[in-house]
Amino acid sequence: MIRIGILGMSPGNAHPYSWSAIINGSFDGPEIARIGYPAVAAYLQANRDTLGISGARVTHVWTQDLEISESIAKSSKIPYLAEELEDMVGEVDAVILARDDPENHVDMARPFLDAGIPVFVDKPLAFSQEDLDYFSGQVAVGKFLMSCSSMRYAQECRTVKAELGTLGTIHLVTAVGKKDWKKYGVHLVEALFSTLDDPIPLWVRHVGETDKDTVVMEFEGGIKASIHLFSDICGTFQLSFFGSDGWRMADIRNSYSMFRDNMLEFVRSVEEGASRLDFGKTYRIIQTVIGAQTSLENGGIVVPLKK
Repeated sequence: MIRIGILGMSPGNAHPYSWSAIINGSFDGPEIARIGYPAVAAYLQANRDTLGISGARVTHVWTQDLEISESIAKSSKIPYLAEELEDMVGEVDAVILARDDPENHVDMARPFLDAGIPVFVDKPLAFSQEDLDYFSGQVAVGKFLMSCSSMRYAQECRTVKAELGTLGTIHLVTAVGKKDWKKYGVHLVEALFSTLDDPIPLWVRHVGETDKDTVVMEFEGGIKASIHLFSDICGTFQLSFFGSDGWRMADIRNSYSMFRDNMLEFVRSVEEGASRLDFGKTYRIIQTVIGAQTSLENGGIVVPLKK
């Protein structure tokens, strides 16, 4: 049995609850609704029959607030609460850093990477080149690190990916979503890259403004893409792929399915002793997210991306 420790929680991110429930097969719907996530309780209830991942269990939880830790533990029947995150070292076989505040990821992941414990880091892995270089260096010396947006495993995108060959030459992709670039830009970038089978990005440019982000990029082979992430529009994540012979749209709605597949891939990776997701793909995605922010902060310049 793989013993997993879960680290949370950051504002607006219910992943410590949902991911623990997916792995342990247990959740407290009223408790999750009480703390402000009724939609999470609803999709867990709708998928109750598929909850639980064989061979793994979340056994430890740490958050910055004991009351929050107790709530997560109660919801998913997690037996041990850690007073300090470092207390998990030596007690767990892997950890999930289920926070989406990237400025804290290096400090929180470091004790486990130093101890040789497999780590999954919630999106986005980093939001500065310095932090991305730290994680890249850890992978280079053989440390087990996996990180991605769960949209890499969105069934809606996989359906489109299976049909891309019928569209002829792909020329353009457009993507639209709600919320901010720092935490949610990676969702659309990951969905875009993974559906196209992770092409190499050449450059990125931010031509919008804060909270009305419009980002354009080009890939090797000539495919161009634009991503529009607006804070004040209705909730949506959708991507449209335009080819010479046809087009398809992925309207991403099934959060549970992509979360479950993401957790399954992490557990399988731990079982196999290495991440099943090539870190080079993650690096290029985060490099693109950071490059767009750099462009915004420098008047919309074109930012070349290193291969």
